[in-house]
Amino acid sequence: MSASPVLQPLTRRLRALPAAGVDVALAVGVAVAGLWPFFSRTNPAGGPWHAWGVVVVLAAAGVLGWRRRFPVAVLLSGLVGAWAYDFAGNVPAQPVWYGVLIALYTVAVRSAPWPRVAALAVTVGGSLLTASSETALRSGILFVAAYAIGRVAVASRERAEWLERERLAEAARAAERERARIARDMHDILSHAVSLMVVQAEAGPVALPGDPARAEAAFDAIASAGRDAMAQLRRMLAVLKTDDGSPAPQPTLADLPLLVSGASGAGTDIAFSVSGEPGELMPDAEVAAYRITQEALTNIVKHADARHAGVRLDWQDGTLTLEITDDGRGGPATGTGGHGLIGIRERATACGAEVTAGPRPDGPGFRVRARFGARA
Repeated sequence: MSASPVLQPLTRRLRALPAAGVDVALAVGVAVAGLWPFFSRTNPAGGPWHAWGVVVVLAAAGVLGWRRRFPVAVLLSGLVGAWAYDFAGNVPAQPVWYGVLIALYTVAVRSAPWPRVAALAVTVGGSLLTASSETALRSGILFVAAYAIGRVAVASRERAEWLERERLAEAARAAERERARIARDMHDILSHAVSLMVVQAEAGPVALPGDPARAEAAFDAIASAGRDAMAQLRRMLAVLKTDDGSPAPQPTLADLPLLVSGASGAGTDIAFSVSGEPGELMPDAEVAAYRITQEALTNIVKHADARHAGVRLDWQDGTLTLEITDDGRGGPATGTGGHGLIGIRERATACGAEVTAGPRPDGPGFRVRARFGARA
């Protein structure tokens, strides 16, 4: 498990401290705690305590400076010191050998499975063999607790590292999804604009001798399509250059009339209509509806050879049915001529919409129909 929100700042600060400084501080703290009985207790025999005890306490605390490099050796040194402490009878009793607990914690954190289990067994077993039952019980509980805390620290650190890796992986996946979305949007924008510009450019010279007004309208449509494409691309590229991660401005249903108006002309009359009481869709559904319409109109302009087309929005109980039809030569619903129909289906699936595409059942031409659910 991870540290609580209250302890997390303290944990981060402790981990940021230099390892050598932490070990020196631990050694000093253990030495002070081990020497405290020499100053707080009076020798029943009179006179000062035996110097042997001071030497053992200082030596057992000093080896903690190497606990990270040689955890098992430091633990064994601490155990030897604890057992050797009683060789001199004229020393105060030590309530807890803190250095042994810290060393055992370090073994649990840094050693391989077999060495750390063996070290725990030697520590607990030695306590049972050399101490009274009451002392052995107290020491055994402390040793097992120190070992368990070490293993919990390892599990917590591994989980934190795993969560960090997952966070970075999810950020990478999100960035990849965003790049794919932007690439798809740029494909839609450029494909639509270039198709309109090519068709209008081909129609302009044909209409110029006999219908200058129509030729002028065709060239105006070329300019409008180019300006619209450039404006949309500039918005996307501006977002890609920023560091705040804000999403690129996305089109909505309110932009459909302008889209239809820009695609009209060059021999294809495209009508736009809305029926029913307009409701509200999720933002991703509005973007999908716009892009589906854009892709369908691009296919009509490029491939359908149609004279009439229509974009109809039918609202019923907050549910939107989007239908794009034409009276052109139609074609199969497999989309073998390109990726347009595949992109339409992907857009619809991504926002939970239902889409069908194929020849019109009521006459010549092609129909794309998408149904979007109401906003929850």
